[in-house]
Amino acid sequence: MNPELATQLRDINGLDVIPWWPLATGWWLLAALFIALVFALISLLRNLHHYPAGSWHRDAWKQLRGLRQRASSMPVDQLASDLSELLRRIAVARLGRDQAAGLTGKRWLDCLQKHDPAGFAWTRWGKPLLALPYAPSGTRQEYREQLLPLIDAALVWTDKRGKPRHV
Repeated sequence: MNPELATQLRDINGLDVIPWWPLATGWWLLAALFIALVFALISLLRNLHHYPAGSWHRDAWKQLRGLRQRASSMPVDQLASDLSELLRRIAVARLGRDQAAGLTGKRWLDCLQKHDPAGFAWTRWGKPLLALPYAPSGTRQEYREQLLPLIDAALVWTDKRGKPRHV
């Protein structure tokens, strides 16, 4: 080997190191998807905690939400009847059959007020539940707007902790 030629050789330079920051667009999209999945999982777990699968809480919550959504298209007497039935079922599940099943009239509203976890004024606002079945058919439409807050108050009862929750 010729020593002159060996002195002319240069060392091989490596490639520049590829920086890891800033991230490529694909990594940003993957990170956003991961964060969205984490939030969805947290929301699902909180919902399952408040309304356990297979419990009366979840069933009552679904039925009340459906009733709230159909309230504007239902006949008022049917709306009041369905709400009364659901309230009775929730009270029996929450308080027991002995305490809630046989109550009527003012005693029923007093029981609802006494055991409502959010302190809703059932004795004041629940009167349409008592009066609507006996109201003349021409005056029933005025009760529709009075029934909507009652549905919202009943939704509070479906939470297993009995605390108000945004629905």
